[in-house]
Amino acid sequence: MQKNTGIRRSLAIVSLPLLLAGCASDQPPPAPILSGDQMMRESQGMAQLGNRWQQGKRMVEQGQNLQAEGQAKIDEGRRMVDEGQKIMRESEDGYKNIKQ
Repeated sequence: MQKNTGIRRSLAIVSLPLLLAGCASDQPPPAPILSGDQMMRESQGMAQLGNRWQQGKRMVEQGQNLQAEGQAKIDEGRRMVDEGQKIMRESEDGYKNIKQ
């Protein structure tokens, strides 16, 4: 029995700080009351962020349009090169046939 009493006492000593730590949980402090001026400053800051986001969106759209236009020009350029090379080969073949 003596052995069980020692174990119980040790468990009680070890569990007491754990129990106290669990009960002493931190709660967030209450939110401070905002003044009208502070609310105005914060809302203006948010408005500036919104305007900046819109500016970025416009830039993305313009960039995408430029890329699409550029890709169309690249595609047209490749088509012209292919067509020109075809015409050159046909001309060279015609020249060779005349020479023979």
